[in-house]
Amino acid sequence: MLNFTVGPVMSSESVRKIGGEQTPYFRNDEFSKVMIENEELMKEFVYSSDDSRVVFITGSGTASMETTVMNVFDENDKVLIVNGGGFGQRFVDLCNIHNIANDEIKLDFGSDITKEILDSYSDKGYTGFLVNICETSSGVYYNLDLISDFCKENNIFLVVDAISSFLANPLNMQEQNIDVVITGSQKALACPPGVSIIVLGPNALKRVEDNQVKSMYFDIKDMLKNGERGQTPFTPAVGILLQINQRLKEIESQGGVESEVERIKSLAEDFRDRISDLPLEIKTESLSNSVTAIFCKSENASVIVDKLKLEYNIWVNPNGGDIKDKMFRVGHIGDLTIDDNDKLIDALHDLEKRGILHD
Repeated sequence: MLNFTVGPVMSSESVRKIGGEQTPYFRNDEFSKVMIENEELMKEFVYSSDDSRVVFITGSGTASMETTVMNVFDENDKVLIVNGGGFGQRFVDLCNIHNIANDEIKLDFGSDITKEILDSYSDKGYTGFLVNICETSSGVYYNLDLISDFCKENNIFLVVDAISSFLANPLNMQEQNIDVVITGSQKALACPPGVSIIVLGPNALKRVEDNQVKSMYFDIKDMLKNGERGQTPFTPAVGILLQINQRLKEIESQGGVESEVERIKSLAEDFRDRISDLPLEIKTESLSNSVTAIFCKSENASVIVDKLKLEYNIWVNPNGGDIKDKMFRVGHIGDLTIDDNDKLIDALHDLEKRGILHD
């Protein structure tokens, strides 16, 4: 299988090897050392301050989205949410479940945010801002610098869900005044799904300390206390955390986060350049390096996805709902190469020759 989805993605041989080993006991100094190293490397890779902290949650990205909402906001907050697709809507739903007052910045599918849109929300008493910086359902990468400037000007606490964009697009917590970054194991970290990660800056840590969250499993205060000794409150996904450690050190040895971002960017640009002669369109205004949303002139997207999987052993992301037959997505994260791009491009050209890409 050649996997061009946006998660889970292809893993390196060294990461896969750990997954095939027996899971070790973890309430010991050896595992604590690994977790402390994981925290330090994560802080380094998001350019957080020295006094930031990191928690690792055994749960999907949505678990960390909900954990963040519960721990850094309360009934006194009024938050603004960018909603341009399925994952923006998820933040809306979470805030509604936890009774956090919120307003949505509704954007057309695949459209970027603008200064004019943000300016219309200035001086409205918002205390928090939530954004899935890469709206994975459409492939759009929202302008983080614009959002950062808006939050600075309005003294708004900024939460960035970077689940699909961490290691694929540049991100700097200190320079961009980000208070919380969320990511997950199965995207550009290229490990199995099951662990999500929250990086908390100083302002976030203060909010966590002041908040009385009504949860046992999702209480960040408890996670932080245990994290001081390199442990978690409850049994974690031990094997995946060991794989994350291997992957973080792998990235560090290969030039660090900037090198990984450039590698993924090169893969994305190579793919996009080479489909320009096919009856496929890219309509997204601001594309993330992690994923390309492709519109099919034939409105044959679901057929293309199935044929790639069944006849070429290549997996790409389908879409659901009203755009099921109009669009599919190609990921550029994970253990992929230009040679892998060649195989996908060849398959698409073959489908074109067979008339499957045409109207």
